[in-house]
Amino acid sequence: MAHGSSHDLAADTRALVLEEKGRLSLRPFEVAEALGPTDVRIAVHTVGICGSDVHYYTHGAIGPFVVREPMILGHEASGTVVEAGANVRHLAVGDRVCMEPGIPVPTSRASRLGLYNLDPEVRFWATPPVHGVLRRSVVHPADFTFRIPDNVSFAEAAMVEPFAVGVHAINKARCAAGHTAVIMGAGPIGLLTAVAALAGGCAHAIVSDIDDTKLEIAGTLGRISTVNVAKSDLAAEVSRITGGWGADVVYECSGNEKAASSVFEVLRPGGVCVFVGIPLEPIAYDVAAAQIKEARVEHVFRYAHVFPNCLEMLSAKTFDVTRLITRTFSFEESVEAFELAARAPAGEVKMQIVLGNR
Repeated sequence: MAHGSSHDLAADTRALVLEEKGRLSLRPFEVAEALGPTDVRIAVHTVGICGSDVHYYTHGAIGPFVVREPMILGHEASGTVVEAGANVRHLAVGDRVCMEPGIPVPTSRASRLGLYNLDPEVRFWATPPVHGVLRRSVVHPADFTFRIPDNVSFAEAAMVEPFAVGVHAINKARCAAGHTAVIMGAGPIGLLTAVAALAGGCAHAIVSDIDDTKLEIAGTLGRISTVNVAKSDLAAEVSRITGGWGADVVYECSGNEKAASSVFEVLRPGGVCVFVGIPLEPIAYDVAAAQIKEARVEHVFRYAHVFPNCLEMLSAKTFDVTRLITRTFSFEESVEAFELAARAPAGEVKMQIVLGNR
């Protein structure tokens, strides 16, 4: 038998709905979600605006995932448990939580190999045809719902999802103590990857972008040098900083085709490149440049097995992810928030929408 109550959420069925490419509305939208014995119902508090949400809004599709009918946006979320299924033991009504948005088939071959993020049948919030969480409440499997430490805010907890991408990238790189890392791109994923690299033992990070305001933020996050690639040559700067040797690891987080095709230029012999950003078009890949350095190449698709570690890292307070939250909107301002995000104004890193009490 479920315990708790969600009646107070039932009165407001509004959601931020992507009606079709280029058209959003905040309107009543019923989503039938039964609470199973291993599920929890969560009152959504804070939701981050992700680049993929904005891309669905502006383009109507990402690769094979096409918006064919109205879809609720949002997948970076935190909230409070208001109801728990009968078999849920590690969570209780009143717990503050954040949620991992991709739900795999537990018995799939990928899941059984531990690669659950690569399960072809994974259901991921705000990826057609699965609705996202820019609504008052959501039902979610308790196994993919994580209690927030007392000293971590809802805003910080809503950053765990993009932070998880960076931590997964660090794990794929097998980051070692004392490494020098280059992070291409100072968007939310790039800056969170830089933070994760430093937390993983990286001694010096070099962040590149064309936005001086974002680079200024990067410079406040730890031992980070910044390079505006519109004004300076990244390879020359990396060579100068590393005494001509090159970076131990390169994280390509921009998704920019030109940047992605140049990763081996700044890499040391025997180093590793991790492709994190997703280019919209195929890139030029310099096989000879990679071979000469015997570069190891890794790729990241979302994350797996890292949410608890991310929460522990945020609780340790060795860095402040709230520096990356550059603007906050109310639920009523959701449409305006997305319109602004779509314009990609200079200096904006992570925008969030608050549904609960601030």
